[in-house]
Amino acid sequence: MKDLSESIIFPKGEPVGHDHFKGDAWLTRLSKAEGWNCSISNVTFSPGCRNNWHSHPGGQILLVTAGSGWYQEEGKEPEKLSEGSVIRIPADKRHWHGAAKDSWLVHIAISTNFDRGPANWQEPVDDDLYNSL
Repeated sequence: MKDLSESIIFPKGEPVGHDHFKGDAWLTRLSKAEGWNCSISNVTFSPGCRNNWHSHPGGQILLVTAGSGWYQEEGKEPEKLSEGSVIRIPADKRHWHGAAKDSWLVHIAISTNFDRGPANWQEPVDDDLYNSL
């Protein structure tokens, strides 16, 4: 397993609290929303780490820069992520994303239309679902 504990492009950043993540993740804020109406962050997930189900009132775009993982929208099958994957998440669409069990995942998260409000965090992803991937 390739160790991507230090992002290839941007610094790994500060640890993300475990309130909305299962496993270890780090975040580097690249651009705050003020004045731009979007927030841009580099997010690094350790192997097996994923975030809870959540939605963004203004939508979100994910750009995978390293590693592999999973993305799932409510009502759809999980989608494999790899370097170069681009995910466009509509406003208020319930979803989750994270690293594969055996890989780091690094992505740029662009929260669009940020003036509509912050993420709406919900329950953790079911372990049986994640472990079946």
